[in-house]
Amino acid sequence: MKKLINMRLKYLLLSISLTALLFTGCSDDDLDPKGITTKEPAVEEPDTDTDYTIPSYADDYSPIASWSNRARWNLANVHDPSVVFDGEHYYMYATDASYGNEQNGRGHFHGRRSKDLVNWTYLGASMPQTPAWVKDTLNNMRARVGLSPIANPVYGHWAPVVRKVGNVYRMYYSIVIDNYIGNGLPNTPENYDNTWSERAFIGLMETTDLSGNSWEDKGMVVSSVSDKGTNWSRGSREGDWNGYFKYNAIDPSYVVTPEGEHLMFYGSWHSGIAAIQIDPVTGLPLNEFNINDEASWGTHIYTRTNRSRWQASEGPEVIYNEETGYYYMFLSYDELSVAYNTRVARSENVTGPYKGFNGVDVTNGGDVFPIVTHPYKFNNHPGWVGFSHNAMFQNEKTGEWFYASQARLPANTGGNAFSNAIMMGHIRKVNWTEDGWPVVMPERYTAVPENKISEEELAGTWEVITLNYQYQVQQTSVALTLTADNQATGALTGAWSFDATNNVLTIGNQKLHVEREADWEASPRKLTIVFAGLNSSGVSVWGKKVGE
Repeated sequence: MKKLINMRLKYLLLSISLTALLFTGCSDDDLDPKGITTKEPAVEEPDTDTDYTIPSYADDYSPIASWSNRARWNLANVHDPSVVFDGEHYYMYATDASYGNEQNGRGHFHGRRSKDLVNWTYLGASMPQTPAWVKDTLNNMRARVGLSPIANPVYGHWAPVVRKVGNVYRMYYSIVIDNYIGNGLPNTPENYDNTWSERAFIGLMETTDLSGNSWEDKGMVVSSVSDKGTNWSRGSREGDWNGYFKYNAIDPSYVVTPEGEHLMFYGSWHSGIAAIQIDPVTGLPLNEFNINDEASWGTHIYTRTNRSRWQASEGPEVIYNEETGYYYMFLSYDELSVAYNTRVARSENVTGPYKGFNGVDVTNGGDVFPIVTHPYKFNNHPGWVGFSHNAMFQNEKTGEWFYASQARLPANTGGNAFSNAIMMGHIRKVNWTEDGWPVVMPERYTAVPENKISEEELAGTWEVITLNYQYQVQQTSVALTLTADNQATGALTGAWSFDATNNVLTIGNQKLHVEREADWEASPRKLTIVFAGLNSSGVSVWGKKVGE
């Protein structure tokens, strides 16, 4: 638990050092003195009409991590992504995080776009510099409680969400203030004054044309608010984890109900997740957000534990699936560098109650299942950790669902002491079980041609990973053999059969969705067949066919 707390504190307070090559907050005084443009030099779009080829870019992108190589990044330096489709391109925006801090001083909420979800072109920052309202609002709030202004706040720019509303694209973004409340100094060990760090804000930008990457800022939506008066003293830095602010104003998500109600979900760690109604026209709270009126802070949706304000859960992503009739709330659990894993709960109503795989209401406390991603490792590859904080989006033409998040390489991969700061964007197909739960596929999406799969192709040797929860542990694979006479031995046992119409493999009582995908771990990479399903405990089971 101490490791979890220490790691999460680094994220919440943005005190990770530059030498560790993780991301930090930065003042706008650090901006490139030559100025910033939100429009990057034109880059030729990849040709998506050619025959299929397996992606060749390396998972370890450290050799091309420099700013001068940004045209080659593809999905390198992706953290907390959000994806939206404009009818021609998918656009992705993310937290300011980059290996070696190459994006520092070059604007915020960097974007990229793709026609095929495989080849991505880097676009640059969508926000040239932190809006003036953030500092002004912060210092007005400080003045009301007798605190001196902070001349140069240290900012962190986190976890945007982008949605299309009518003809407008809205980006709700998070900005944290990495200064202590009491003395106003930057959050460093030597400046610690027994107070909590300052609040966070969620703001709004809009545009009607994503290709121009020019956004109009609309100001504050919500901020972190204390329900503890002016008692901002923390006491023991290592022993007090109950949080000064009730809802942490970070990690927004946005959903529109079939009835036309607009809601923004937000909050992480602290007291959990809340939802606030949004005016469809303005994009701002339908009812005035008032720091003195707790009812205006939102409807309480979820908390992992009611014992403290240290939840180890964050990043709500809420979507509605009209096929199943459920709202789904995806959550990221635990610290982000290694243990990060993704859970999901669902509800028939947008504000809950949300229930897990076992049907239990988790509004006021409870671990959520299913587990849909977790640190893992197939053979012949170091595997992935820190695999969560996801976006969910749908191909509007085909109805296919996709999961996008970052994943990190384990520490000391290839002898690189800083390899855990290599953050690669992952996009994966999502299938839905017959009882309406999502399963994320075990290999990244590469637009493999969807040739019909035959039963004969499934016979052979497989690797199977069961994504059981183990803190900071990568789950590894166990061999499975499917014989030509329809028997399974190894990781799963029993008779097996294949529904070729629905691409569902059944082994014993376990149903598994089957897809063609690329084997990213093979050298050289090659095409293979994969499966994913949920076991009786609500844990994902992943498989990949190996060998000839």
